[in-house]
Amino acid sequence: MEIKITFKNKIDRFKELWERKIFRYAIILHGFYFIISLILTLTIFRSKNDFLVYYTVGKVFVTDINELYNRVNYQWPFRYFPLSAVFFVPFYLLGFDLGFVVFNVFNLILNILISLILYKLIILIRGDDHEKDDKRVITYICVYLFSLPQIFNYILGQINLYVVFLILISLFLYLKYENTKWQFIAGLFLGISIIIKPITLFMIPFLILIKYDFKRKKFTLDFLDTIARIGGVILPISLNLIMFLLYPALLDGFIDINFVGEDTIYVNHSFSLTKLIQNFLFFIGIPEVNLLNLQILIFLAVLMIIGGLGYVIYIFRGQISDPLLYGYTLGILIMLIAYFDSWDHHLLILTPFLILIVFNLHRNSDITKKFIKPGFFFFNFFDLAFMGLAYIWFPFNFESTIFLLLIFFGICKFCLSTRYLLNRDELE
Repeated sequence: MEIKITFKNKIDRFKELWERKIFRYAIILHGFYFIISLILTLTIFRSKNDFLVYYTVGKVFVTDINELYNRVNYQWPFRYFPLSAVFFVPFYLLGFDLGFVVFNVFNLILNILISLILYKLIILIRGDDHEKDDKRVITYICVYLFSLPQIFNYILGQINLYVVFLILISLFLYLKYENTKWQFIAGLFLGISIIIKPITLFMIPFLILIKYDFKRKKFTLDFLDTIARIGGVILPISLNLIMFLLYPALLDGFIDINFVGEDTIYVNHSFSLTKLIQNFLFFIGIPEVNLLNLQILIFLAVLMIIGGLGYVIYIFRGQISDPLLYGYTLGILIMLIAYFDSWDHHLLILTPFLILIVFNLHRNSDITKKFIKPGFFFFNFFDLAFMGLAYIWFPFNFESTIFLLLIFFGICKFCLSTRYLLNRDELE
């Protein structure tokens, strides 16, 4: 009986939402994205999609695992941890066509679940000065479903939505439950997301519960919960060590393909700051052999400057509601800015956090108006157009980099402003 009542309530809720134009448009347009992606990928882009790499990874894992990072097997390099290959084996066994359809059906289901989790998170972290109804909440979630990176993600057969789902669950658990057990479980979800796609790797430092206490003028550290958080993350990631020990060639291949090999210096339209610097050096005539020696130094320099600055400011923040939301966002921003390959479909991982920040900050926050909202709408609707221009005419895809840096600056400014307010209140 309770199941029938719950089901009826869900149907009634859907009918209520269907009365809103933006919700109807989001469902219809997103359905179009899904259908057209199946048609285009299985016909025109059959040999030009990322799912083909995943499909081949599943095959190589089954047939000759030592060749997992051999570049000749793939159209584009496979950069993930070796255990992620296990995830792609079932899709290989299904065959390319059926495997792609099933993979994207899961993507569609994940978008529904992501919308539900995003709704719950917004209600959980929403500031008191925001509207009490959910009209604006539904609008922002619908804009996320409208976004052009969604169709790009579907056409490519990318893995981003699997990552978004896992990290949103981990954030929800971190914020909803404070006991140590749930801190560990939340860490497990984040650790699994890193195995699937290491784009969330730089979130790990922000899990450390360290902060500078301005009243006592010293650092504070919640050691037990920090161990639980980090332990939860490290446990699934550490399973890759077994793979590296069993197959030593995998470790060499992983390091080469991600940090020191030729694949990281090729000119492409990645919008990471590291790649833009590399492209510039290539176009002013720096030989490839020199770039091979410089690439890791460029990456480390950008990482230390952007990552170090973001982390120090985060530690010295003032009183912030739900600080881990900003830690997660900074971790994603640091990866997108610093790593060699940052692409438009990766923005699907960032934009849900921008929505959460919009509702967490004050309703009329200058940070929201000047930094978060402009970046959110640019990434959703204009980024792909500028990538197309860069692909046709220009060697540099820098517009998204500018917005990433602006959002990074805005969050850092917010952290510093809360510190100022705390000190001012103490003086008064």
